[in-house]
Amino acid sequence: MAQDRPQDLHEPSSHAPLTVRLMTPNDNPAIADVIRRVSAEHGLSADAGFSVADPTLDCLSEQYTHPQAAYWVIEADGEILGGGGIAPLPGHDSVCELQKMYFLPALRGKGMAKQLAIQAMETARAWGYQRCYLETTANLTAAIALYQSLGFTPCARMGNTGHDSCEVTMIKTL
Repeated sequence: MAQDRPQDLHEPSSHAPLTVRLMTPNDNPAIADVIRRVSAEHGLSADAGFSVADPTLDCLSEQYTHPQAAYWVIEADGEILGGGGIAPLPGHDSVCELQKMYFLPALRGKGMAKQLAIQAMETARAWGYQRCYLETTANLTAAIALYQSLGFTPCARMGNTGHDSCEVTMIKTL
């Protein structure tokens, strides 16, 4: 797989410009806050086994140091409004996982989740991944609709992600 790091993206907005860029360690507190807020909004509690319970949530950037892993954040005026990433799926060399796609309400409806997912998949393809896997939950209907529009289809659970409460599993050939 190629070792090139993905590029940052820039997306203008009618208000503050939205910037999609690779996460840095300085972003850890802000993206952890976004993940906690969005999880609470949708009833995705830590005790139910959703990613908000991940012990690495407060140091998320450390989870994306693998050469074929990346996490992007979306910001406006210095405020992190969302993010998402890709990383290898353990036990499946040619499969990456689309991970931790969380967006605050102020960011929704602007096409940024789609843009970020496409950037992640293009990066994954460039790195040599053949398929992209994801896990979500049935009450995140807008997310599921987005993933379906991008060509993801239902599949059996893969890997050992630890997110057993995410009952919707999908995959896409890159």
